[in-house]
Amino acid sequence: MRVLKILLLVGIGYVLGARAGRARYEQIKNRYQQFASNPTVQSTVHKAEETVKAQAPVVADKVTAAAGAAVSKVRPGGGEHAAETPGSTI
Repeated sequence: MRVLKILLLVGIGYVLGARAGRARYEQIKNRYQQFASNPTVQSTVHKAEETVKAQAPVVADKVTAAAGAAVSKVRPGGGEHAAETPGSTI
């Protein structure tokens, strides 16, 4: 996902900074539209969307459990430093 963002930013920077002018911009835009409308790309995007929709509840449960575990470690009485109070010094 991070690589995709970098490539997108590089592409935008190239388009905005290109000295070739409007003709080059139109060429890049047309190639992007061809790429985006490709049935293989559309299929891959659809599969990715379905995977995200299916995995979102699983990820949410794991994040909730991890957050609960983290909270129990930081709350007084719930972690290894339970005897320490917020105003104490070590």
